[in-house]
Amino acid sequence: MRERGVAELAPLIGTAAACTAAGRSRATHYRRHRISALPARRAPILHVDRVQPAALSAAEREQVLAILHSDRFADAAPAQVWATLLDEGVYLASESTFYRLLRSAHGDVRERRAQAVHPARVKPELIATKPNQVWSWDIPSCMAQRSGRTSTSTS
Repeated sequence: MRERGVAELAPLIGTAAACTAAGRSRATHYRRHRISALPARRAPILHVDRVQPAALSAAEREQVLAILHSDRFADAAPAQVWATLLDEGVYLASESTFYRLLRSAHGDVRERRAQAVHPARVKPELIATKPNQVWSWDIPSCMAQRSGRTSTSTS
């Protein structure tokens, strides 16, 4: 119905006004009355096969690895090498790229300092099996055992 209305009104008042009057989107009208063929869709490229436009070239990767393996930085961490080069005004790659290149060349390379691991905080529980065993200011939060099940209310 709308399509016929647009087709009748378009020669008189124009396609945009006819679509507005008929309550139809212009994009829908033009898409359904396309004269040209649909554009060809490219075949999808797997993520591993895609080339990152900002990736380092093979020569740049070799330059970074050569600096990391040089006698000057033999005993330095990649973060120290990166900071030293940055102080000298030389930027080859990011600090994480230094680690990534070493990991790809030598396997397991990571930051050497031990990362703090905090255990989960255990919430204290007050358990009373008889009257007057636990005294607390907030009685409803005390765990009380009634007829074999645990309850948090005092009623």
